[in-house]
Amino acid sequence: MDYMTLKEASEKWGVSIRQINYYCAGGRIPGAVKMATIWLIPKDAKKPMDMRTKQGKELKHE
Repeated sequence: MDYMTLKEASEKWGVSIRQINYYCAGGRIPGAVKMATIWLIPKDAKKPMDMRTKQGKELKHE
């Protein structure tokens, strides 16, 4: 399986590296693994829904 780093995922999804770190630590990206201090994210992973937005809040209440 091919993996990408936080920086690569940040550029792909258009969010900050810190936000992707939160996604990984919270278990919101399936298949993400931590090797020592580096998160490895599957290249085919989808961007998690941001629950801070209106669209995310609507999904949360369904």
